[in-house]
Amino acid sequence: MATLLDYCSLVRSKNAGPFTLTFDFMCHDEAAYDALVATGFLDEQLFATLYGTEPDRVLVVNHPLALAVKVSLPRPTVQGDLHDTDCYAGQQYAPLMDMEIT
Repeated sequence: MATLLDYCSLVRSKNAGPFTLTFDFMCHDEAAYDALVATGFLDEQLFATLYGTEPDRVLVVNHPLALAVKVSLPRPTVQGDLHDTDCYAGQQYAPLMDMEIT
């Protein structure tokens, strides 16, 4: 069973403004990057399902020179809203960490 930590040295989530949530997946090396991208795990449907949006509102960008994948999508609630439970979005990556990558 492989997880994101088998491929990535850094997995993080953060705000990209008050309306956008972004994730960074930075791989150990080129082989790990190529293997992660080849799995197709980090796709629009995964993030749409986990974060309650439509797949066409999710942007997945592969950065081969940086050995990284960046994913951006609308925040579930506007930053600072009364119902916002993670103002800086620094904990939004957590549901991804234990998922099996096949």
